[in-house]
Amino acid sequence: MAQKLDPWKSSEISDYSKLFDEFGIQPFAEVLDEIPNPHKYMRRGIIFGHRGYDMIADAIKNQKQFVVLDGFMPTGKAHFGHKMVMDQIVWYQKQGGIAVIGIADREAHAVRDLTWEECKRIGVEEYITSLIALGLQPENARIYFQSECQPVKDLAFELGTKVNFSEMAAIYGFSGETHLAHMIAVLTQGADILHSQLPMYEGPIPVVVPVGADQDPHIRLTRDIASKMNMFLIERREDSKTGKSYWSVRGKNAPEDALKEIDKNIRGGFGGAGVSTKLSKEHIDIFGDISEAELSEIVKNAELAHGGYAFMIPASTYHRFMSGLTGGKMSSSIPESNIALSEDPKSAAKKIMKAKTGGRESAEEQRELGGEFDKCSVYELYLFHLTDDDDELIQVQKECTSGSILCGECKKKAAGKMEAFLTDLQQKREEAFEKLPLFSIDYRK
Repeated sequence: MAQKLDPWKSSEISDYSKLFDEFGIQPFAEVLDEIPNPHKYMRRGIIFGHRGYDMIADAIKNQKQFVVLDGFMPTGKAHFGHKMVMDQIVWYQKQGGIAVIGIADREAHAVRDLTWEECKRIGVEEYITSLIALGLQPENARIYFQSECQPVKDLAFELGTKVNFSEMAAIYGFSGETHLAHMIAVLTQGADILHSQLPMYEGPIPVVVPVGADQDPHIRLTRDIASKMNMFLIERREDSKTGKSYWSVRGKNAPEDALKEIDKNIRGGFGGAGVSTKLSKEHIDIFGDISEAELSEIVKNAELAHGGYAFMIPASTYHRFMSGLTGGKMSSSIPESNIALSEDPKSAAKKIMKAKTGGRESAEEQRELGGEFDKCSVYELYLFHLTDDDDELIQVQKECTSGSILCGECKKKAAGKMEAFLTDLQQKREEAFEKLPLFSIDYRK
């Protein structure tokens, strides 16, 4: 049975590997070696898949500009599941990325029926301050509320001209009972992802969106709409007679002058290198030695000069979900299953002491057979959050599987680490409130 991904419900992915075949997500392991100093989530296989990440790896490696974009729906307390995304945003900013963070108050208002005042309070108190406490810097950072960002709202309207109800129904399962605000929230998410490429911001630029696999429907729709919004499509084709490949720039609704400008610039810049062109009414075929990057630059400049968007198709990464402390899914609606970033440190430690583990029925059996760390929510805390040291993580595994440590002792160590982390984080969250004026934030007034 095919898996269904729902952005608004806690999805439990039964088999991550099936997402490669069912949804066309690419294995992240294929690009891992291209990334200098990869994040621990990348090294440990927590980030398991991607779409179009090669351009981000290239930007990081060659110190080119790029944007990391993510959003948070302000419906409750930020917890360690949200911290996974926040950690990635901070890491990308350290790699030279421009961090753009959207507070999805329009979505929270439309889908969860929260008031605008609640959205603003939760957005600031839970999400923005936590991000700052975890290391987000004011330089190369921009934070906004969807309801206050007019360019996002305007772009969402434009994106709506490229998608119809049937397409949305196929992707999201919308029916005649789905209210229009919910659909508008979907278009707004697409505008969130693309708006940094508008001329008033960065212009066409590589964008990466780190998400859980349940958010892939938004990514697929946005990538498709971005392509439809552009005037031109660049394709690699093959001559049926000669078998030789060539580039084709196709622009069905593009201004005729734009196609002529592309043709002129290709011949002017590469004609001497043996590159030739064939200009038709709706496309240009290019023969000879010209790279995709060189051709894309010419096409981009022509599109921008004629009022187009020239969007670069956004990239995405996909991370695994953490299990809840009580087993099963981590859920904001089940307080015992998660630890909030604003939680009292001692309360968090107590939750860990009660957490589900991969231990055996008895201490004797544990010492003889060892534990099963791959079934343990406490081990997941180490894997995702409690240590950056891979050697320490391996040591935790060995102690568990050898039976040299029992679950109670392991829990105490993890609880101590969590208590120390949260004590430090609470102090940094208090300091983050004082730092808010240093950041570029578009609040809802």
